[in-house]
Amino acid sequence: MTRTTATLCLLLATALWGFGFIAQKHAMQSLGPLSYTGIRFVIGGALLLPLALRERRIKATRLSGRDWWFVAAMTLVFFIGSWLQQLGLASTTVTNGGFLTGLYVLFVPLIAFAVFRTRPHPLVLVGIALALLGIYLLNGARLDQLNTGDALIVLCAAFWAVHVLMLGSIATRTGLPLAITCGTFILAGVGSSLLAIGFEAPTLGQIADQWLAVAYGGIASTAVGFTLQAVAQQYVPATNAALVLSSEALFAALGAALLLGERLLPIGYLGAAIIFVAILLGEVLPPLLLRRRARLPA
Repeated sequence: MTRTTATLCLLLATALWGFGFIAQKHAMQSLGPLSYTGIRFVIGGALLLPLALRERRIKATRLSGRDWWFVAAMTLVFFIGSWLQQLGLASTTVTNGGFLTGLYVLFVPLIAFAVFRTRPHPLVLVGIALALLGIYLLNGARLDQLNTGDALIVLCAAFWAVHVLMLGSIATRTGLPLAITCGTFILAGVGSSLLAIGFEAPTLGQIADQWLAVAYGGIASTAVGFTLQAVAQQYVPATNAALVLSSEALFAALGAALLLGERLLPIGYLGAAIIFVAILLGEVLPPLLLRRRARLPA
């Protein structure tokens, strides 16, 4: 695969995830957050299973007991993040959901510093300050416009950040990113489905009403989107990949405008742009500067 093809695969994955916010929002008309999350991840995990089994067969790596406990903890983090995002979308817009979820790239270095004492680049701190300003403007420069859904999405972004760090750790140690992710999808999906039966009691009629949103979430967002990312990132440097993946929020906003008729106040568009710049500033520029400094003669 050429680097251009890999970049196009990443862009397609990002578009699928961005438009996936619309499916998630629409599903809430009939299904509860646990129900949609459960069905989505069971479908995605089942479709990813053949690739996961092939990866296990090729690499023949065995997980230790400690690894299994780590995967269980990571699955819990993944489940909570997914549930919070779905719950938040019930009371906030797709546009807000897309941009606020993107804040996870700024939370990653902060959590890494808190846990591993890895000092974040100064530009990350600037990006966080800009992101806070962007959130303020995104909601019309009025704090009373921030609702519970927005807060849940921001909290969800923090859990996504923890999941990214945990997945990076276990995938590097075992060399089984597809198998571990597939297991996470299935475990989170089954757990969420069992909770949904107890707390939301979904019916087949409700699921049938939202079959398109369920199918899109399970097939396009989960199975296809992750597979494209996993394959493409073998051919695209991490910094360049981050630049492409950070456009997820823009696809969410575009889809919301085209399909749902969502519109922001002019100052809200400024806030969205500032959040996007903050993400790029914190995720993309520091590695570029380090790479450039490494090439300079001593």
